Amino acid sequence: MGGTEHLTVRREGATLVLTLDRPEAKNALSLPMLVGLHDGWLEADADDTIRSVVLTGAGGSFCAGMDLKALAGKGMEGERYRDRMTADPDLHWKAMLRHHRPRKPVIAAVEGYCVAGGTEILQGTDIRIAGSSATFGLFEVRRGLFPIGGSTVRLPRQIARTHALEMLLTGRPYSAEEAARIGLVGQVVPDGTALERALAVAEQINACGPLAVEAVKASVYETADMTETEGLAAELKRGWPIFATADAKEGARAFAEKRAPVYRRE
Repeated sequence: MGGTEHLTVRREGATLVLTLDRPEAKNALSLPMLVGLHDGWLEADADDTIRSVVLTGAGGSFCAGMDLKALAGKGMEGERYRDRMTADPDLHWKAMLRHHRPRKPVIAAVEGYCVAGGTEILQGTDIRIAGSSATFGLFEVRRGLFPIGGSTVRLPRQIARTHALEMLLTGRPYSAEEAARIGLVGQVVPDGTALERALAVAEQINACGPLAVEAVKASVYETADMTETEGLAAELKRGWPIFATADAKEGARAFAEKRAPVYRRE
């Protein structure tokens, strides 16, 4: 199990919990954090005992975006990881889920600030739960910057274009309640309970057939830009083989026998 000084990794049963852990900087993105995230996504993909991932932040914040001091050329913590970036110049985009989509469901548990790069990473997650005092927003234009983490492409595909453009062009903050109203997050829970709720949702996912879960997630994303006819054909191609798996047979037996299924990814 990996992790760095700014990214902690732990297991909660079949769930991998990745925690952005730089609370003194409201979990602003650093090189050690990006390396830890990148490695965490790869670990989740490679380990079949992991059925879901929860992404959260330490110290009452999710992520306040990029470390602007580092962006201004004043140095970045974790120089010992610089060779990782040299070896893979795309590492930071994979870490931020811009150029990588984990095959396991990713649930975001948001407390406090989730702004700029934090809101951009959020768009790469599948299920989003926020504490009631959480704050969202893409502040880049206010600083003369561009939200290059994917927001001009992904956000209008995830929420109504008028809401996406307002968020992108005003750079204003959004409350958790407003973020839920426009569809950026799915649930708002009392402060301090987002992680608890995310883990509960993860347990519900973990109890389902893992092959089915991964196929459903893949189908949703791969058909997003297809016509309905193309999408239905792609769905059938991906979904039909699931019915022939041992897991599907186990699910049917467990239902008939009124017991919890025991899935083995077969």
